[in-house]
Amino acid sequence: MALVVTGGNVNDCTMFTAVLEQIRVPRPGPGRPRTRPDHIVADKGYSSRAIRSHLRRRGIGATIPERADQVASRVRRGARGGRPPSFDPEVYKRRNVVERCFNQLKHWRGIATRYDKTAESYQAAITLAAVLMWL
Repeated sequence: MALVVTGGNVNDCTMFTAVLEQIRVPRPGPGRPRTRPDHIVADKGYSSRAIRSHLRRRGIGATIPERADQVASRVRRGARGGRPPSFDPEVYKRRNVVERCFNQLKHWRGIATRYDKTAESYQAAITLAAVLMWL
């Protein structure tokens, strides 16, 4: 749905809003594409207060498991720690589709080892590989 190419040392969660801004969900029939997905399913790397509040402000549902240190901090604070965020394990099981896609992309040697010199050619290679996987 969306792809943002960054330097290799950039953390995934720092680019979350940039990727989310590039998502365009086509509508069936006429009309411009939607820019707000109904729901996000992400791994523990995206379990931060900033990401959860951003999704809440935009009205996007989220299924993100809590990290162990966040659970311990919330429990340590007691009643002031608040309620745990909602989490549906059945919805989270569908995240494996994304992980399998990443795994298939890594079978392309040029993508896995980043042989391309420029970000544009690397992004083109990922797009081409994704189209071939889709077909």
